[in-house]
Amino acid sequence: MVRAMAGPLSGTRIIELAGLGPGPFAGMMLADHGAEVIRIERAGLLSVPGDPLLRGRRSIMLDLKREEARAVVVKLVAGADALIDPFRPGKLEALGLGPEALHAVNPKLVIGRITGWGQSGPLADRAGHDINYLALSGLLSTLGPGDRPLPPANLVADYAGGGMMLAFAIAAALREVAAGASEGRVIDCAMAEGAALIGSLMFGMRNAGQWREGREANLLDGGAPFYTTYPCADGLFVAVGAIEPAFRAALLGGLGLSEDARFVSLFDPDDWPAQRAGIAERFAAQPRAHWLALFEGTDACVSPVLGMDEAAEDAHMEARGAFARLESGVVPAPAPRYGAEAEPISALGVPGGEGRAILAELGLGDDEIDDLLGGNGA
Repeated sequence: MVRAMAGPLSGTRIIELAGLGPGPFAGMMLADHGAEVIRIERAGLLSVPGDPLLRGRRSIMLDLKREEARAVVVKLVAGADALIDPFRPGKLEALGLGPEALHAVNPKLVIGRITGWGQSGPLADRAGHDINYLALSGLLSTLGPGDRPLPPANLVADYAGGGMMLAFAIAAALREVAAGASEGRVIDCAMAEGAALIGSLMFGMRNAGQWREGREANLLDGGAPFYTTYPCADGLFVAVGAIEPAFRAALLGGLGLSEDARFVSLFDPDDWPAQRAGIAERFAAQPRAHWLALFEGTDACVSPVLGMDEAAEDAHMEARGAFARLESGVVPAPAPRYGAEAEPISALGVPGGEGRAILAELGLGDDEIDDLLGGNGA
């Protein structure tokens, strides 16, 4: 049986209606930090074998088109603290499970609704994915190589602006209820808005005249020679983040460029191309291992650009227990931690595999359980 680990959210029960991307990520975060999360699966949903986002849950397969299945949701909600709604606006209401109906059963229920565009507005009912939400946030225009915008996979809108924001909002709303609020919040978490919020610093820099239009043209987007990546002689890359004067001095010293006239002015974008060329020439002259050894123990802010397999083998990441090795492969361990040791990682359950036990806990008889599960669930 899959149980959530002990943690700050222990004693909290959350019902997660199955979705993709941000909903499961929020469910994983909440389970990682101690909540009991029961996931209501639905047939035909796309899935990744061994998906770490689904760890730490019990789950049940239900067809919410059936009245009997919707009645089970109501029973689960009656004893829950929060619900994750991954559907387009209005779908829960159409099922008779909207906030008004659920609060009639459990007034203190926190309802976290995660959508791309939000519960209202001209695009509320429109389909989309991370790249679409990121496009409207203003951030996609700033990402990628100089010739065209490209998203960093689906990390910004789906997970940072969506799942992480939703988990935070649910935890905040649960705190409000614990402090005595008479009714739980209904959270409207829009990925487009969350993505924009992630870019607050960039908007601030633009307003201050410190961010130029275009990609690879600014301090933090690869334009500056001290904050970008460089290939080495063996084709492997290093990442450089030497923004502060002392860090830049350590970098230039290690590269033998301290007295190079190209580096007299360090924050004039017109000088950056020549400076990047000078640094690139030095890094390209030796393999990556040479540069890592040379900068070992310094504050030059030079790091290897590791592949996902390499990251788990890195000495620092291994010492911290930053990755867990499961039967399905290496996955990031829960974060952040609450002490010196890495947090334990919960097991991955079988989708729908706890259905019979969950229904029995609700007081349903064997015949009702057989009818509801229809062969799905243990």
